[in-house]
Amino acid sequence: MQIIVVKNRDEVISKLMDLVQNIAEESISKNGVFTIGLSGGSLGSFLATGLPKLQADLTKWKLFFCDERVVPEDSNDSTYGFYKTTLIGSTKLKEEQFIKIKQGVSAKEAAEDYVKQMKEHFPEGKLPRFDLLLLGMGPDGHTCSLFPSHPLLKENEKWIAAITDSPKPPPERITMTFKVINNARNCIFAMCGKEKAPMVKRILKDKENLPAGQVIPTNGEVYWVLDEGAAKETK
Repeated sequence: MQIIVVKNRDEVISKLMDLVQNIAEESISKNGVFTIGLSGGSLGSFLATGLPKLQADLTKWKLFFCDERVVPEDSNDSTYGFYKTTLIGSTKLKEEQFIKIKQGVSAKEAAEDYVKQMKEHFPEGKLPRFDLLLLGMGPDGHTCSLFPSHPLLKENEKWIAAITDSPKPPPERITMTFKVINNARNCIFAMCGKEKAPMVKRILKDKENLPAGQVIPTNGEVYWVLDEGAAKETK
């Protein structure tokens, strides 16, 4: 685990973009493609600010979602909808580079379909190994749509699971499971603000068994990029 503390939000974005660029360049040079999983929330605003300035070959990127709300793409709750409006047009990313959930189906069907789509982009029969997953952390310590004490924390068969009782609205979502998350080459949490500090402390210093703290890649690296406010209780 690498914990990187910088001064403020601008430096969080700058450091995050440095890491993304380095991992993308390495992945493209090795495999000709960069597979990345996106999350929403504050991470989305970091990417909306940072990606348009990134000097990188975005044409080789394949963008997946670490979790997604089962809502129409034009809904304010759609993570893809957010990235579509903020990144398509302001960057060289094209709509077809985003691996989106199927519209107009149940969470269960959307999860099953997403697995089928993922299989088209990874070696046949193998557990997907993402180059990078960009993860968020909620005030309860959740990451993706894996919430404290939820049965999905123990899911060890499915790559993508449906959740219909999310404690945070909207209730219907799909999410990567730890089986996929912890097979990634790199995972990055990036956050800022003193309101994040108590939960950051519980995970990084107190080692509480909360979902964000269960991101421990078996053969990869996890980074926490924090500003001074978010890191202030970990010293």
